[in-house]
Amino acid sequence: MKLLATLALTLVLAAPLAAQSQQPPPKQPAAAQDGFVPVDAPISAQDVMPAPRLVAIAYGFIWVVIFGYVWSVRSRLTRVERELEAVSRRVPARK
Repeated sequence: MKLLATLALTLVLAAPLAAQSQQPPPKQPAAAQDGFVPVDAPISAQDVMPAPRLVAIAYGFIWVVIFGYVWSVRSRLTRVERELEAVSRRVPARK
């Protein structure tokens, strides 16, 4: 069970990294000078945002939160099942 959980966690956390290695889309032809012209290169080094890294961190954080929540629900459910079993042993069965 732990091996399966570890494998699932590894695959989920590695998915954003695999998405980063994809090739960029092909460049579009330049638009007319009187319309919108997309910028092909950043204006300066300060204008560049590390978007793939930020997205990967965000996805990783969300998955950690989801797994933490599932683990919390599982542990609480186990505790409730133990308490229910203890109560059912104390109460005599009706026939």
